[in-house]
Amino acid sequence: MHKVVKQIFVASALLVLSLGNAFAEEALKPFVLAYETTGDIQAVADEAKSKVQAAGFEVVGTYSPYDGAIIIAVTNDGLKKSAASSEFGGYEAGQRVTVTKVGDNIQVAYTNPVYLADAYRIKDTSGAEAALASLKSALGEKEAYGTGDKQLTAKDLRKYHYMFGMEYFDDPSELAEYDSQEEAIAAVEAGLSQGKGGATKVYRIDIPGKDETVFGVALNDSGCSGDEYIMSRIDKADIRSTGHLPYEILVSDGNVYALYARFRIAISWPHLPMIKSETGATFFNIMCAPNAIEESLIKAAGGEI
Repeated sequence: MHKVVKQIFVASALLVLSLGNAFAEEALKPFVLAYETTGDIQAVADEAKSKVQAAGFEVVGTYSPYDGAIIIAVTNDGLKKSAASSEFGGYEAGQRVTVTKVGDNIQVAYTNPVYLADAYRIKDTSGAEAALASLKSALGEKEAYGTGDKQLTAKDLRKYHYMFGMEYFDDPSELAEYDSQEEAIAAVEAGLSQGKGGATKVYRIDIPGKDETVFGVALNDSGCSGDEYIMSRIDKADIRSTGHLPYEILVSDGNVYALYARFRIAISWPHLPMIKSETGATFFNIMCAPNAIEESLIKAAGGEI
């Protein structure tokens, strides 16, 4: 009898342990360092571009926000399908492969589609999961990074905000409103081609099956809204988070939106302190940025400040 009880106890313990492991959520990070190398940065970027194209990704745009950084924006059918599964899912469609020169080394990295799928509350994450596997296969996987000691699970990301009183994913900047999707897209295209607000187009991705289009946007102003201004003040870790760029403008059902900067920046640096750090990188250093970014994007969208 005692032997039977013991067997039941052991079996129950093993079941609880297996269930615990099954439900334990993995901590996610926004970026993956593929590898480090040396040489000519453009040649390294060209090689990375060829690798992701061979893996089935479409390169929708490239740009260099400042010296020593090249960003390659990519998408594929799976990412677009996942983006189409959720309201405002278009933010997920464009992933980034980055090539960044730091000292004598060149870091090749990419955004983690699964991390962003959860941050953007994507319902169908299968496209993001497949894209991450393809990026790992094409470019490699040295280490995931971007949250410091902060541990964020999928559940955490789906309700994420930096701190009390700051914006969530569903608290976007409302940039402009038009009578139709076509009119809204035309207005954004015109604004970006004219460089309004210091913003120019890096890429455009149309989300299949719905009235939604996402634009990747370079912010070229030398002031608070500028890409270089922001990155020079907060991207100071040994492994750079260049894939934070570019910003996005989302056109959905005739309305034009952007993720508010206090959310959009924080998901790339959720561990960054507000006031003090060893590297000097803090959100206090870019306090002027959120409103400045919003104003730049409103101008680009043809809206009114």
